[in-house]
Amino acid sequence: MKASFVLAAVVTTLAVSGCAALPGQHMSMHGPEKGHVQMVQITPEWLASQPVTEEKTVPPELLNYQPEPYRIGPGDMLYITVWDHPELTAPAGSQQQTSANSRLVRSDGTLFYPYVGAVKASGMTVEELRQELTTRLTKFVPKPQVDVAVTSYGSQLITLQGAFTKTDPQQATTVPLTLSQAVGTAGIDLTHADLSDLVLTRDGRDYHIDLNTLSKQSEQRIYLKPGDRLYLSYNDTKEVYVLGEVMRPQAMTFRTDDMTLTQALGRAGGLDPITSSSKSVYVIRGVKDLAHEPATVYQLYARSPASYALADNFHVRAGDVVWVGASAITQWSRFLSQLVPLGSLVSSAAVAHGGTNSGL
Repeated sequence: MKASFVLAAVVTTLAVSGCAALPGQHMSMHGPEKGHVQMVQITPEWLASQPVTEEKTVPPELLNYQPEPYRIGPGDMLYITVWDHPELTAPAGSQQQTSANSRLVRSDGTLFYPYVGAVKASGMTVEELRQELTTRLTKFVPKPQVDVAVTSYGSQLITLQGAFTKTDPQQATTVPLTLSQAVGTAGIDLTHADLSDLVLTRDGRDYHIDLNTLSKQSEQRIYLKPGDRLYLSYNDTKEVYVLGEVMRPQAMTFRTDDMTLTQALGRAGGLDPITSSSKSVYVIRGVKDLAHEPATVYQLYARSPASYALADNFHVRAGDVVWVGASAITQWSRFLSQLVPLGSLVSSAAVAHGGTNSGL
């Protein structure tokens, strides 16, 4: 009887004192964090007062670049045709494959051709080499008609690294290569790639490109230059953490820079309809130097489906913590569940105390 009385007294006292006495999660600006954290309500007025985020644009120097004619380099294979002179065109025999009759541009940039000897082909365009061979062959062949074609490319490379499916170097050819073509050939690892940060390194300078924005501006064509390097960033360092009373608490990565609060909650399965509180949807945004700049806690009152119209216009950032608190009844239920083992402990103590008294 004593144990039941003690337990009943504890429960009654807590019930009278209200939910403030219950152990629960709630945001308070009166503790040690006061002065280091500011609270902001997500309202239509506040959203309207925020500056419009400008869409990322492609650097104009990339858009203005026009590819130059392909220049021959070491490692290229050339097929040189001299019309009406098969002994020069196909010395290995006309029945052989084209590669058997092709000429290799050696590591020093030269190639050998009958009657002409060594020609410094590296750095020339196909048309410049054709004219050079024509001029030199004139001494041996009357009015030579010469044609030059690149059969294998081995000198001008585009390097790819990062979150691509295939990172093999791609060859620059006589047909200009665009950024979209290079990315399409390489393939994107959509699970781990950060589409908002493709880094194109050219002539010692890094250009950051948002592939999501670029796909919307299909008319903008970026040509690649031999020697360019493409690095597609990974998204493992860009996460938002959705915790608390949601169906699937988790850390979720950004595939682009554009994730709304609605999308974050949706990917977590939404609010738990039984345990969550419509008053306790928070986005906690930290800062690097808390001593000089306060962190911000944004609060959304999710009382009705209409509130998600506000959430759909609030953009979360990498590093944000989206936290959904428990309802008052959920906190109370959890508190009572903690009292059950306490009641058993009190009962055991009372029984033990009664047994001791009876033995005196």
